[in-house]
Amino acid sequence: MLEIRRIEGRRELRRFVEFAIDLYRGSEYYIPPIISMEVDMHDPAKNPAFQFCDSVYMMAYRDGKAVGRIAGFVNHRSNQKYDNKVCRFCWIDFIDDEEVSRFLLDNVSQWGREQGMDKLVGPLAPTDIDNEGVLIEGFDQLPTTVNTYNYPYYERHFEAYGMTREATWYEFRMETPKAIPERHLRMSQIVKERYGLRVFTELDSKKFQRQWGKKLFELMNQSYANIYGFTELTEEQVDYYIKLYLPQVPLSLIRLVADKDDNLIAFGLSIPSLSRAQQRAKGHLFPFGWIYLLRALYVKGATDTIDFLLMGVRPDYQGKGVNSLIFCDLIPEYQRWGFKYMETNAELVNNKKIQNVWSEFHPRHHKTRCTFTCPL
Repeated sequence: MLEIRRIEGRRELRRFVEFAIDLYRGSEYYIPPIISMEVDMHDPAKNPAFQFCDSVYMMAYRDGKAVGRIAGFVNHRSNQKYDNKVCRFCWIDFIDDEEVSRFLLDNVSQWGREQGMDKLVGPLAPTDIDNEGVLIEGFDQLPTTVNTYNYPYYERHFEAYGMTREATWYEFRMETPKAIPERHLRMSQIVKERYGLRVFTELDSKKFQRQWGKKLFELMNQSYANIYGFTELTEEQVDYYIKLYLPQVPLSLIRLVADKDDNLIAFGLSIPSLSRAQQRAKGHLFPFGWIYLLRALYVKGATDTIDFLLMGVRPDYQGKGVNSLIFCDLIPEYQRWGFKYMETNAELVNNKKIQNVWSEFHPRHHKTRCTFTCPL
């Protein structure tokens, strides 16, 4: 007999987070989140996304044992921007039992209808800087720091429920080049001379956050405005992400591009892979988890892979070779750190602009993610 339980409060949210860790225990590829940070992200008192998102968290139990979890969201700002009535679902995990997955989806669908929604889409987090899509290819690959892993049976369960694919993302892995590609060298010189741009790294953490933090996320709002499902970050979200993410990223791995008037034109943000460190931490910062994470972040040679997290170029400079400036400066830094490989995060399959950026590095498409949808 299956029963659904609504999740409320931090203690129950912790159980919600720990369910996935238990489900994937022993997996070579699953990356457990840091539990305390994950609970904070789901806590309406901590995460400003809940200012414009309604949410529901549920867990399925059979004979008193947890067998699945799901979260549902109505992002009112997104629905208003795209003029639709979408109920998102995310953080869905379950045992390989179609009765369980159907039970979870039925319950979140009923909640969505109660909110006046007419379409179900997921896995899609409440905001577009969080998790998107379920893995459908690349089950023998380690996820990047910010992406997730799931068992191969998820796609089959979604299709059995009557869902069809909506959006598709690719991920790529490349070898770090031993020398800067000639094309990037030529293009970077042309861009510098033609537009008077400069690329630089701000190594003072407080100054970076104070002077460039908001500008970086404002530029992200501009450059990502027309990407699938993207909704501009609010001022409260920008402040939240500045405090949450920027202190963790080694500043020497961030590149900023500005014009002669110090207007931010582009940025490239990368981070040493934390995937193996998080596996060793097993969801906890203490007693030793923080040591594994700090070592991966700041000790050169601790990991052989760099995750390219975000890149943004102001719309009026897109397609003009500004990316070459960033790579000409970052590749020597990657070499100094000893990174052998570069990994992208999920990129929409039809985003040819960003995929062309990697063409000089001989990318290998090794993971694919999709969202699935059905009417409510």
